[in-house]
Amino acid sequence: MIERVKGTRDFLPEEMIKRRWVFERIREVFEAYGFKEVLTPVMEYTKLFQLRSGEEIVKQLYAFKDKGGRDVSLRPDMTSSVARLYVNSFQNAPKPIKWYYIANMFRYEEPQSGRYREFWQAGVELIGSDKVEADAEVIALFVESYLATGLRDFTVNIGNRILLDEFAKMLGVRDNIGLMRIIDKRDKLTQEEFIKALKDFGLKDNKINKVLELINIKGKPDDVLPLAEELFNSGKSMEEISRLYKLTELLEWYGVSEWIRIDLGIARGFDYYTGIVFEAIAPNELGIGSIGGGGRYDNLIEVFGGRPTPATGFAIGIERLIPILEWKKLIPKLRVEPDVFVVPITEEVRRIAIDITTRLRRARIKTELELTGRKLRKALDYANRIGVKVTIIVGKKDVERGVVTVRDMETGEQSEVNIQDVEEKVREIIFKD
Repeated sequence: MIERVKGTRDFLPEEMIKRRWVFERIREVFEAYGFKEVLTPVMEYTKLFQLRSGEEIVKQLYAFKDKGGRDVSLRPDMTSSVARLYVNSFQNAPKPIKWYYIANMFRYEEPQSGRYREFWQAGVELIGSDKVEADAEVIALFVESYLATGLRDFTVNIGNRILLDEFAKMLGVRDNIGLMRIIDKRDKLTQEEFIKALKDFGLKDNKINKVLELINIKGKPDDVLPLAEELFNSGKSMEEISRLYKLTELLEWYGVSEWIRIDLGIARGFDYYTGIVFEAIAPNELGIGSIGGGGRYDNLIEVFGGRPTPATGFAIGIERLIPILEWKKLIPKLRVEPDVFVVPITEEVRRIAIDITTRLRRARIKTELELTGRKLRKALDYANRIGVKVTIIVGKKDVERGVVTVRDMETGEQSEVNIQDVEEKVREIIFKD
């Protein structure tokens, strides 16, 4: 027996209908904000990801040579692919470009709670504006996307990579990326482990205290941004803090400030972020951390050979969001079963049975037709097993009188119905609740 590949999953109909429901809720909001759907190839040249993150990234990829000897990889994210698409064909298009995607990604990581080697993300990229108004638009959409699924108990924590760079300069740290990676992992470490990591990095006690002061700057914007002004002293830092003040004001105008927090310790895992960064956290007992995030990446398009172009975006982690929605019982009960089962008693009436089935299907009523030649009793047993609401029994003598028998499978009641009135009767039973 051949088993599925480690880190991947088979989605049965009951799971797929939930996923589709979540996708559609998110898609509706994306499109309401004027974003248009794109889809890029599942494979890209490995060089694309090496340009973004260096040679080491290959260890995290499904990277291989194709039959032509070319180095290709399954995409680990969509931002790089979308940036490549933009550079290839859309540099002269009107700005801003607003694209969204819902697609599967692949990373060669050790599977764990909420993390798989194949996973799905729903995200957007807004290309062509360096204004804080673009950051606000994207973050407001980020919030509204979660709200559309029924989730309300979450926060969007906002940080700033430029402030972290300036902070590293204040400490005299040359490897600012290394420091950011330690700070980014702080929630996965105990206080002792975090302090040890900083010491191993080479920081003395006075500088470690500064780091602890930084990561404690988190909370509601009005409460913590004044603390940031006290910690930072460079002109560039003040500009970014002013940007955060303006951003939070805009988000208040969008009506989403209830979910907004400042957290200056957010670094995000990708090295290409250049300004405002953010992530969503939903308290849970499932061991799931961030359920999505994003930020500004003003240099990435230039790295891929394009003209300097500002951009910002986010990705929602579907594999992390859905378990939380299920845990909170926010996904409605959704039927995968057909609503109607049509049973021709003899082959002589199959044409009529097919005609009834076709009319119901064209009316978008989920209808199954008996295809195995079961006798009536076994057909009714099958209808009960698959959970249909209505069975239509098509018999020769009934058809000669222009009627069929419609059976309510919940109550067991059945009645003769004129063939032309079948759809009306079916709807009456299906929607009686």
